[in-house]
Amino acid sequence: PDIEKILRRCPSERQTLLLPATLPPPVERLAQKYMHSPERVDLSKDQVACDTVEQYYITVERDRKLQALVQLLIEQRPKQAIVFCRTKRGTDNLHRKLSAKLPGVAVIHGDLQQTARDRAMRQFREGTTRLLIATDVVGRGIDISGISHIINYDVPEYCDDYVHRIGRTGRLSGERGFAFTLVCRDEGDQLTNIEMRINKMLPQYQFSNSARSRDLVRPEPVPAPVKPVVALETVAQPEEEFFEFAVGIC
Repeated sequence: PDIEKILRRCPSERQTLLLPATLPPPVERLAQKYMHSPERVDLSKDQVACDTVEQYYITVERDRKLQALVQLLIEQRPKQAIVFCRTKRGTDNLHRKLSAKLPGVAVIHGDLQQTARDRAMRQFREGTTRLLIATDVVGRGIDISGISHIINYDVPEYCDDYVHRIGRTGRLSGERGFAFTLVCRDEGDQLTNIEMRINKMLPQYQFSNSARSRDLVRPEPVPAPVKPVVALETVAQPEEEFFEFAVGIC
């Protein structure tokens, strides 16, 4: 990483301060490698997730995630939303599929040139872009108050990344934000880890069309206990044409 190149060029006698919002394992290993007997000060609270953000999970088959995302956008009609993917390739693939049918979609990740990233952020900040597909690393630097929805297209690799992601919404005084996480059948343990990290059990989101919800998940061979199901009221927006793209996109 670039940070290691910088640290190797620094004087051996120095004072190093590391001030991260969270400390995932890769960053902790970096600190242990380059810091000498550091003092650790943890100012995080037990309730790390923002109280102004309503959080839900959606159970979905891996090959039906795009269908679930489209259905969610149609129902929720977000003012502005960030869709988080784990990988740069994933962001590019999702951007290509959505932008072919939907205007106002942009992508941002570390492989883009700085001018392209700046342009994407400027358009998102100005409201020209309403849907931003992003990776975690780039997404952490997004500080825009008007984001209404966060959608975790991929479950984050680390629980602290989840906290970073949903912290992009619910920033306007008096307005709530919404965070949705698409969870595949084999990602239940990751969801549980997130719930333990934020000290909160996430309810399952129920699409208004129950038949459409059933289409997203194949029948279970053995019944399993389910978490509370919450039907969320659809938030209407005037720009109908933004969401008239469902036919054929999946």
